[in-house]
Amino acid sequence: MDDLLDKGALAQAAALESRAVSAEELMQATLARIAARNPAVNAIVSLRDEDALLAEARAADNAPRKGWLHGLPMAVKDLANVAGLPTSMGSPIMAGQMARKDDLLVARMRAAGALFIGKTNTPEFGLGSHTFNPVHGATGNAYDPTRSAGGSSGGAAVALACKMVAVADGSDMMGSLRNPAGWNNVYGFRPSWGRVPDEAQGDTFLHPLATNGPMARNPRDLAALLEVQSGPVAGRPFTLPKEPYLSRIDADMRGRRVAWLGDWGGAYPMEAGVLETCEAALKRFDALGVTVEALPAPFDARKLWQSWLDLRAFANANRLGPLYGNPVWRKQLKATAIWEIETGHSLTLAAVQAASLARSEWYARAAELFDSFDALILPTAQVWPFPLEVEYPTEIAGLPMDTYHRWMEVVIPASLIGLPALAVPAGFGAAGLPMGLQLIGRHGNDLALLQLAEAWHQTKPQERALTY
Repeated sequence: MDDLLDKGALAQAAALESRAVSAEELMQATLARIAARNPAVNAIVSLRDEDALLAEARAADNAPRKGWLHGLPMAVKDLANVAGLPTSMGSPIMAGQMARKDDLLVARMRAAGALFIGKTNTPEFGLGSHTFNPVHGATGNAYDPTRSAGGSSGGAAVALACKMVAVADGSDMMGSLRNPAGWNNVYGFRPSWGRVPDEAQGDTFLHPLATNGPMARNPRDLAALLEVQSGPVAGRPFTLPKEPYLSRIDADMRGRRVAWLGDWGGAYPMEAGVLETCEAALKRFDALGVTVEALPAPFDARKLWQSWLDLRAFANANRLGPLYGNPVWRKQLKATAIWEIETGHSLTLAAVQAASLARSEWYARAAELFDSFDALILPTAQVWPFPLEVEYPTEIAGLPMDTYHRWMEVVIPASLIGLPALAVPAGFGAAGLPMGLQLIGRHGNDLALLQLAEAWHQTKPQERALTY
């Protein structure tokens, strides 16, 4: 059974469908592995009662198959609601509150047969690319539990890397599906904005910057889960049509061209070894017939950053403002959340308009680039996984960071304009810690990135055994 747990989600699903293994047996093995590995990393939280989970698995064995996820154990990121499970969002304000209904993403995965065993850990309200919070504690990196797992989908990435689950969901505003994937040697896909919509509540026209998406240990599982998660919602604007991905993921890469953006012409400081590791990994494209071209910075990084800073604060002030407005709750918010809210509240109309204009200009420039390139490529982070007790990096290569998230500036070119961005493993640095590459594509062309990632996966990215 350990061999099956080490395989991907589609392989596990095939074993369940053929009755080579039962959902009950798979659940028993999954829970045993969680018991053995989770204490070292704290990736899965709010784990449900074993007897209840085994009963659900037995019921799945006796029921008609709902979809390809039928009988597969899954843990959902603790920002999403799963009926009957607590949704803490890593905040003491929310801790203990039980969800009454599934969020849309969760409902779609449940309809495909997933069995929800608990939650995956996340930073408080998903803020910051380091997974720690006062409710569940910190999540350690799969390859060194004394180091950060990244975030905000850090729990999901580590659960995958430790092979406690075979596939996972996540969400991404500022690299939250990409940074933890890169730091844990797995795959994370921020799809095109509108591909995986949330439920239509309140204002649905102003771009919220974040989106949900899949994580996995291979691109085929990514494609299969994206098919489950995606699809338009009546009443939600700008959503994209549902597409098949898995059946079209195999493609000839010869003749495709990608642009390596590195450190964005020196605008993004990088810790020693990051660029070298990524550039060495790029050589794998040679065997695929993919041309890699180094490209100068295609847009003013300062304009991108100011636009991102203002629009992110604008979104977070709207999302978290009601908590800030309650004096009791405000005292329980972490300092970075308060900073986001107060920054958003201080914005002028002119500042918001300027931010939106810069975003529009970058979208137009990116569209020009995709007339020449099939993907743009950047590292998934500017630093290696840092010590668990560090809240966030305050400098990179001697350059001070002026915000708590400036060290993740490398992810905003995709996030700002809702482009699809897929994190693939790039290898390991001198200290034995992983790094990843972001493959960034034209809006709506998620399939091309999945095809590129699948071909990349066939070049056999480096594996490294866990030490616990």
